[in-house]
Amino acid sequence: MALNIETFTNKGWRPGNNSGGSTLFKALGHPVTARLAREALVKIAARGRIAVYDPWGQAGHADSFYNLAALDIAGVYVQNLADVGKDILGRKAQAVTDIGKANCAAVLICAFDAERLAAQVRHLLPAGVDVVSFDAFRLPDEMLTNRRDYLDPLNFVTNFGFLKETGDHHTRIMSVNYWGSYGAKDAAMWFSLFDGAGRSLAEWTQPMPAAGAAFTVDSADVRKRFGLGDFSGSLFMHAIRVAGHDIMKYVVDTYGDGADSHLSGTHDANPWPADFYAGLPAPEEGETVKLWIQNSHPVAIPAGEVSLNIMGSQDAYKVPDEVPAFGCHAVDIGTIMPGIKWPEQIEIKAGRYFVRPRYEVKAPTGRIRFGHVNVERTDLVPDANLPQLGERMGKGYILPLPVLPLADYRATFLPTPMTTTTRELPVAFVIYDADGEEVARRSLGRLPRRSSVPVEVDALLAEAGAALGAGFGHAEMLYDFRDGGEGDGWLHALARFEHRKAGHVAETTFGAHIYNTALVYRDEPQSYTTRPPGLTTRLFVRLGADGLDSLCHLIYPASMPWHPRSKTKLTAFSAAGEELASRDIEIPCGGSLFWRLSGMFDADTCRRAAGGYVVIRDVTCRLFGYHGVARADGAFSLDHCFGF
Repeated sequence: MALNIETFTNKGWRPGNNSGGSTLFKALGHPVTARLAREALVKIAARGRIAVYDPWGQAGHADSFYNLAALDIAGVYVQNLADVGKDILGRKAQAVTDIGKANCAAVLICAFDAERLAAQVRHLLPAGVDVVSFDAFRLPDEMLTNRRDYLDPLNFVTNFGFLKETGDHHTRIMSVNYWGSYGAKDAAMWFSLFDGAGRSLAEWTQPMPAAGAAFTVDSADVRKRFGLGDFSGSLFMHAIRVAGHDIMKYVVDTYGDGADSHLSGTHDANPWPADFYAGLPAPEEGETVKLWIQNSHPVAIPAGEVSLNIMGSQDAYKVPDEVPAFGCHAVDIGTIMPGIKWPEQIEIKAGRYFVRPRYEVKAPTGRIRFGHVNVERTDLVPDANLPQLGERMGKGYILPLPVLPLADYRATFLPTPMTTTTRELPVAFVIYDADGEEVARRSLGRLPRRSSVPVEVDALLAEAGAALGAGFGHAEMLYDFRDGGEGDGWLHALARFEHRKAGHVAETTFGAHIYNTALVYRDEPQSYTTRPPGLTTRLFVRLGADGLDSLCHLIYPASMPWHPRSKTKLTAFSAAGEELASRDIEIPCGGSLFWRLSGMFDADTCRRAAGGYVVIRDVTCRLFGYHGVARADGAFSLDHCFGF
């Protein structure tokens, strides 16, 4: 049964909240809040009988974490007449105008910033009773950006990172003080590291670097600083005293020691736990796939609460282990689901207990790679307008995928259903060269939810007798309604890349959007900072250190013809946020560009930019990109870019 918390709403862009996420669950589930709440509730319980006033419907959310229903409750009272009679904390809710009849020693107001709420009803309360509220366990003021509005999204710019430090396996989390660019002063990061059992290993606060400067947390450094042994667990991150952006974004890289060791990277985890995730690949012959469950709350995940199933199958395989509060647990897919194999894919019933999880694949060679699954939406239904959308929106929804230089990499794409109502995927794959010319196309028909059909780029090009003149290009997964079918606009695919000589593998996943049209359909073309249409680009490319080169594949997808060429600026920054050099590039509409840092900037700039980043800026169109780092021996990582 899913936790009774709201974590995310797909209501489009809203002023002051560019995440769409709920703040209440973050406020209630913060590690510091958890400690304060347990202490406060012991004291509240000691007062005797408690009348609960729940004006905004927040009691049930808190009960999911702290078992408010176990208090000696004299009655539950509500503000809205429509809520009278509802079951809240196991009691029938009564009107707050009747609270004076409660036989209680205290009143608990289930809200933060409750002073005004208390003043409104104080004359209704039984004589002599004390009033307490969620303010008893609010964070210290020094951890807040806006002290006047506790549930301001900027007060809870939090996220969970994954840190693994075992033997020769290390993890590095990197981000940038992009809040400084929005005017934040004296910003800082608060960290809390938990081991697999949910025990706190370390807590620390560090000042943010200068505006635009990068910062990293390396598992090897953390281990040394706090005298720790091996660990695999969650790093809770809280950006405090920030401005302009309410999402904590980062890149996590995993790397090994020595020659021919692993190198892998993934995007941030998304800070809102979901009901379902999908896109977890089954193991190939000889592989081991582990799903890492990072419990994101101060309450344990009961044994059997999380389950896995082959996409399209109703046969659920329950995870038999309890995961402690803030704990981290690796699920061996081959053990839980014996006999499953690639290209089958797995759906995860998560019950809002954890953020978007990562998975770890160990190849027969011993090399390790990481990937992440995506949120499977529960709020979408088939859209009858999609087959006719092309009249105004051309291609409509596009999922752009890179075709890395074919001389070095082979690519495989696997469509992945990503809504609970998806029954079929009527899709086609189209390959374009660097100039945006179509060179190959394959219709997959109306793929049933249960089917998993990988598309190999080598085979698709061979079928068409085609080649890519520049050696690279990109693919687009599009809706194909020529034989009928239905869709909901939430197209996703897993993209897997293998270095032909070295055998190193990287994979990523992303979803479709409408790109570069002046017309708006729903909330597309999407923008993260203002109302759609989103017709500009601001992407982040993290740069490797310690001799690693960096790679990026930029794609200019266009649902309708847009500007013939992009006007794109690449600006390299040092780790300290110093602007080093810029390059102007142009990408043909519908085309792409693969580049490496070492080929885009001179040797001195590359040296000074090590550990820094590149900002990709274009005010004429929206680009999409993938980035990673690469070693000389062919090891590489790849995931999609993000903006801020």
